[in-house]
Amino acid sequence: MAGIYFHIPFCQKKCTYCDFYKSTNTDLIDDYLNAVSIEIELQRDYLEGDVVETIYFGGGTPSLLKPVQLAAMLSLCRSVFEVKPDAEITVEANPDDLNFGFLEDLRTTGVNRLSIGVQSFSDTDLQFMGRRHNAQQAVDAVVNAQRAGFSNISLDLIYGVPGMPFEQWEKNLQQVFDLKVQHLSAYHLTYHKGTKLWKALQTHKISEVSDDVSEQQFNVLVNKAVVNGFEQYEISNFAVNRQYSKHNTSYWQRTKYLGLGPSAHSYNQQSRQWNVASVKKYIDGIKNRKVPSKIEMLTINDHYNEFVMTGLRTMWGVDTILAARLFGEDSSEYLFQQSEKYVQSGHLVYDNNTIKLTQKGILLSDAIMVDLMM
Repeated sequence: MAGIYFHIPFCQKKCTYCDFYKSTNTDLIDDYLNAVSIEIELQRDYLEGDVVETIYFGGGTPSLLKPVQLAAMLSLCRSVFEVKPDAEITVEANPDDLNFGFLEDLRTTGVNRLSIGVQSFSDTDLQFMGRRHNAQQAVDAVVNAQRAGFSNISLDLIYGVPGMPFEQWEKNLQQVFDLKVQHLSAYHLTYHKGTKLWKALQTHKISEVSDDVSEQQFNVLVNKAVVNGFEQYEISNFAVNRQYSKHNTSYWQRTKYLGLGPSAHSYNQQSRQWNVASVKKYIDGIKNRKVPSKIEMLTINDHYNEFVMTGLRTMWGVDTILAARLFGEDSSEYLFQQSEKYVQSGHLVYDNNTIKLTQKGILLSDAIMVDLMM
């Protein structure tokens, strides 16, 4: 099992909170597409023949590309790699790109899953975050997608937004549930260094919401999701009827994936590789038939730490028996020793030889993960 990730690094405008690599120079799209087509050929052996079960177009804004351009990349992938006939194929999209005609054409390409960056159903919040769509366009995008035949739709929401009334957060959640989508990803607003929001925070133009407000909004998220039939299978991800994101789940289960495009990351269970975070440098490197990237070989401690971190993020937890088999009995014993105090405090629980975060523990998940690492 393996996955392929395309980083589409183009945006019409930059959101105030986003620190992913992107460019507003859309004149480079054609050169990018030529380069990524060559990279597919150059990386044909990276997955060592493993069957590709997921393909994910992330960004940036993949919905800036035409369906025919996405179809061409999918066709090339199928010609170079063994792609499972019913592979999950996801495209991230901005709501204002998703008119019915675009979606009809997209449906014919083999794309069978949409991840729509709604973030909020409040125009005030959307303007604060620098989004280029409005609340009505977000609703229309989902309705158009369903009319076009998409039955696996994920929406992104952001909480912890300064000035967002608690009632608005409840309305955002209710709108998701009313739209009858299959998946929800909800993230706390993060202030990444160098972003517009980070600069506004440093100059005291805005203030972060308090921990109490963040906790209250998170608890409402989890409780309302459960009431509406959503299962929290990862800290920030919820699904109905087990329609988990197969692609993201493969990351958490540490399967191989190949990242294509500038700043894309790859993992083959022995090393991690990441491409240069520059469209121009990426294109120039590929012209010389060389992928401009860096590689890090993973140590046994790296593997153990990733095993703990990715496992704890999910509802499946950290399998202590598997830890012993992969890393030795000492590692399994270390896990138990380090986790005991968190079990006693109610932040972790032992469940059939696995260690899992409780809802209380999720709020301290980063610190707990670090404490269980070597």
